[in-house]
Amino acid sequence: MAQQHLDPTDPMAKAVTGEALAGYLRAQATEFLRALRLHRETGSAPANGAEESVDAARALRHSARRISGSLHTFRPLLDATWSEEMRPELAWLSGTLGLEHACESRLERLLLALHRLSGSTAVPAQSVPAALVVDPAAGSRAAGAARVGAALENSGGPARRTVAPERGNLTVGAAKAGALLERQLTLARTRAHSTALQALGSSRFHAVADKVAVLASEVPLTPAAPTTGLRPLAAAAEERLTDAVAVLPLITAGHPYNAQALVHGLSPDPSPHPQDGPWHQVRLLLRLHRYAREVLCEGDAPVDVRLLAAGQALNRHRDASEAAAAAAQAARTPRIAPATAYALGVLHADQRHEVEAARFAFQQAWQKQTVSAP
Repeated sequence: MAQQHLDPTDPMAKAVTGEALAGYLRAQATEFLRALRLHRETGSAPANGAEESVDAARALRHSARRISGSLHTFRPLLDATWSEEMRPELAWLSGTLGLEHACESRLERLLLALHRLSGSTAVPAQSVPAALVVDPAAGSRAAGAARVGAALENSGGPARRTVAPERGNLTVGAAKAGALLERQLTLARTRAHSTALQALGSSRFHAVADKVAVLASEVPLTPAAPTTGLRPLAAAAEERLTDAVAVLPLITAGHPYNAQALVHGLSPDPSPHPQDGPWHQVRLLLRLHRYAREVLCEGDAPVDVRLLAAGQALNRHRDASEAAAAAAQAARTPRIAPATAYALGVLHADQRHEVEAARFAFQQAWQKQTVSAP
């Protein structure tokens, strides 16, 4: 058997030990503490403070995910008790801080899709943020819903187009469907905002922050970790990703229409779509693989165009899947008008087609050869 030699010019080929893992974790813990300080400074600031607070919360999630992912991939090199206590707490924090943004982006996605499907004149680019802007004080976008609803019903002016009867029926229900989605998702966003504020002020969060502060200076490695190579554990993470992708129905994803995926949308069962679970799992495994690459390159991993495109496709898949579920949930609202239910049904089907398009994009990206950008 021929012996394999490492390419000294390849940053992914050099020997890496537990010392590199310790350095990466310290760097991410420092970023976490910096984002936390920025969030506390901007949380009550006026004017641009709201935007900076959102950026700080995003940075908190960014660091928390990387620390948690590294603890998962390289757990044999870390103190077992400490690692098992930290991982679920970091996952809780990241998930809690991400709920508000998820509700906001989901509402924006659905309102824009309704506008597109109703056949109205395209919304000018500068008017979209005004229609969907979040008032930090009121926590509501009722005014935005009114403007979007008016645009859905009246395209107005000499540029108004004559729509087909079925498109006209969709337009009739689109405004009410948008208002219903606005109410439901704004309520969910408000609750997520309150939950995030409570979480950031809780003793549970302060305990996590204290542990991260200790991590910034002292990483609890096992005695053998400083001299143990990281590549076998990183390779195992990549293998788990490859195995998960291998069971995905990539052949089905290559077809333009997946009728089986739409059948579930007609069911009264509110459980998650059965086809989506494996794709969501691949997305999480791809993220762990990316974080492992960052550790091996000490935080300066070269951009893998193939992984980047695949990750973007899976993010679109997740967003479309959750948007379709929100449309289906709204359609189950009792005593809504038939036109509203029709518009929500069309919206659900549109988002499920977006899911299929994202799967096809992932298939195309994953089957390409690996290309790294300088």
